[in-house]
Amino acid sequence: MAEINLLNEYPKIKRDTKGRAKTKTKEQVEIAKKFGWEYFDRKGICYDGYSYDGRWIPVAKKFIDYYNLNENSSVLDVGCAKGYLLYDLKQLMPSIRVAGIEISQYAIDCAPPEIKPFIHLGNAKDLSRYKDKEFDLIVCITTIHNLKVKVCRQAVREIQRVGKNGFIKVDAYRNKKDRVRMFDWNITAETVLSVNEWEKLYEEEGYTGDYYWFIP
Repeated sequence: MAEINLLNEYPKIKRDTKGRAKTKTKEQVEIAKKFGWEYFDRKGICYDGYSYDGRWIPVAKKFIDYYNLNENSSVLDVGCAKGYLLYDLKQLMPSIRVAGIEISQYAIDCAPPEIKPFIHLGNAKDLSRYKDKEFDLIVCITTIHNLKVKVCRQAVREIQRVGKNGFIKVDAYRNKKDRVRMFDWNITAETVLSVNEWEKLYEEEGYTGDYYWFIP
């Protein structure tokens, strides 16, 4: 288990956390947690529009290199949204086996046609459609923190069960300043812990994969 930033080439956005804190409403939070059009594509909620632009290509390359993936490898993206990371993995390695689990039917409907058949509607807490160690790599980026802590722990156990390797990225904070910015920014996360608390949770649930943090 190691802390490693495999998304350092993903475009960085300057976030106005104080501005969001001033304009965030209970209604916005409730809408966002439905993970529909408003969450992904309505201005002023979360993504402010999420369409394919190739931003996941360098991330896909990094996963391939770091985990020594090849055409015979298999990757499951838990919380894959519109499937763009899976799409780029297939562009780089056409024969690689990909799969996705996504809670949003809207996001699945927006996935590239080539990838849509590989994405299933579901929740990170239940990966029972997959066998133990079925995938060479499980990727889970800013997803499980949207679950309450007990269910989040269940999701970590499932990721550990079905993957030979894993990479999880969650909302977190390192200090008091980070914590304030995180709670100003947060819209959907149900479990927001410190870095040390996340590492303790991973250890308690037997997670042996890699991990990193989203800190606005």
